[in-house]
Amino acid sequence: MVCPRVALLVCDRFSPFHLSVPGLVFGNSLPGEVLFDLRLCAAEPGPLTSSLGLQLVAGEDLSGLATADLVVVPYWRAPEERPPEPLLQALQQAHGRGARLVGLCLGTYVLAYAGLLDGRPAATHWEFAADFAARFPAVGLDAQALYRDDGDLVTSAGTAASLDCCLHLVRQYHGPALANRLARRLVVAPHREGGQAQFIERPLPQGGADARINGLLARLEQQLAAPGSLDELAASVAMSRRTFTRKFLQATGLSVGEWLTQRRLQQAQGLLLAGHSVARIAEQLGFASEAALRTQFKRQYRLTPSQWRRNFQGQ
Repeated sequence: MVCPRVALLVCDRFSPFHLSVPGLVFGNSLPGEVLFDLRLCAAEPGPLTSSLGLQLVAGEDLSGLATADLVVVPYWRAPEERPPEPLLQALQQAHGRGARLVGLCLGTYVLAYAGLLDGRPAATHWEFAADFAARFPAVGLDAQALYRDDGDLVTSAGTAASLDCCLHLVRQYHGPALANRLARRLVVAPHREGGQAQFIERPLPQGGADARINGLLARLEQQLAAPGSLDELAASVAMSRRTFTRKFLQATGLSVGEWLTQRRLQQAQGLLLAGHSVARIAEQLGFASEAALRTQFKRQYRLTPSQWRRNFQGQ
């Protein structure tokens, strides 16, 4: 059996959880099976201290990347902080000689700072999507994906998605049978596609400084099925249609139609878990038809309503 060499990078102020995910997956957690040659590599001079005050001594430094088949960056401590140049150069050199690089959660930032993701698709935690896109406009960020595999560069969203990504790599190197055995041992779902949407309720902006818009948003929450026409909404806050659409966009970052659609879809999630039928939800929330709800739900979450309900109810 081929045993890929994995360099797992550790930086100062590391996250114990994010470090433990690839540590568990690539650390040969199946009794009697050696799937990977895992090495812990210090990305900075020690001692390395975690966000919880734990100290760690890595067995190797950045020189360990020179022979790695797979280099994993499990996290990064601050999106606004450029990583140390020796780390960025080591990643560039590893990639240049053919190593496969993996950025998990905010580890994607490190690959982006190294310039490796320009013109390439990437994923990161949804909460940092806007910040990431602003810092790295040349990267093809997929703000919803659990993970993106672009061959020599693999990136993932946060927390559970990084586990999905690591199991995906096990599946590629050692096949689905071993990957499924490992998933069962870790008591997690054996396979979630990378293109599946991150399962979070995406909070919408609640408004800005304009009290009239804020009051309208509160009223709209109570009448999503029949909010009224654009002209009626503008008149209700004593604005012209043009002024209203401009101020609504300033307050929420969305057009009126986009805001209503996203709020309806978020409401639909709760109603699905409560057991309501898709047809009833479509009628209750003001979708044009059941088919319209299904289409918009699939476009937003990359799952059908029934698939979404099964995932969250564990059925």
